Amino acid sequence: MSTMIECRQLRHSYGDTPVLHGLDFRVEEGGIFGLLGKNGAGKSTAINILMGFLRPQSGECRVLGHPSHALPPAVRQDIGLLHEGFIQYDFMSIDEIERFHAPFYPRWDRSAFYDLVDQLNLPRSRRVSRMSCGQRSQVVLGLIMAQNPRLMILDDYSMGLDVGYRRLFLDLLRDYVRERGTTVLLTSHVVQELEKLIDRMIVLQAGRVLVDCTRADFMERFRQYRLPRSGATDALRREGPVVNVERNLHSVSVFGYADRAAMAAHLSAHGVAVDALEEVPMGFEDAFIGLTGRA
Repeated sequence: MSTMIECRQLRHSYGDTPVLHGLDFRVEEGGIFGLLGKNGAGKSTAINILMGFLRPQSGECRVLGHPSHALPPAVRQDIGLLHEGFIQYDFMSIDEIERFHAPFYPRWDRSAFYDLVDQLNLPRSRRVSRMSCGQRSQVVLGLIMAQNPRLMILDDYSMGLDVGYRRLFLDLLRDYVRERGTTVLLTSHVVQELEKLIDRMIVLQAGRVLVDCTRADFMERFRQYRLPRSGATDALRREGPVVNVERNLHSVSVFGYADRAAMAAHLSAHGVAVDALEEVPMGFEDAFIGLTGRA
């Protein structure tokens, strides 16, 4: 299996403010990877380095075997990039922009472009400048899929798309990856949609890798426990098996990877009564918030 992306001890700062603190992760060939994290976690900086817009101050970032800031033109043809959903040539029509991009990509597949863009039910003579933000985003995504790249890097694919178009794109993306073996690294602010989409997740927090595993493994191992709020629970901190603590008015949620017996033993050792301790099922969004915190 080929390594599509490899970051080793990646560090970056803006002035005196460090943003990335030695990131280490790899993206192997095939499947959909989510690069996740709250605002300020370092996702945007990491994506800008991956896309070659920033050069890391130290460490190494390689994409398809080459430094991300110095990709040869032939390698760039194998990478589809979505960055903030912009189209440079929005004076063109749908037909014109497809014909303009096609000669730059040896494996161009115009059917992949129109499979997505025709869902807009717009005439192909419509100029991109006369489209809504969501419609423009869909054109950009269609252009990327038509490239037939080995690797897609999609920075906030959901930008401007309403819920219906997001669902449409995700369904098409899943089929596209399954049929073509494309590798996808994406970010999104709509975490709940990723539960049935991503195969593997890399979660950043404060510029460091917090989690790097399959989504299925994370959901199987990460747990939430609830118990009544008390003075003892107010004193709980992130230590031992406790990854996070969220306090509500009358209850406390404790998150971690420990089973009930191990978590109960830890809580008891800190003076917390565990008679009412209960495990609470979670969806992916609940688990992500439990891992990274609400605030």
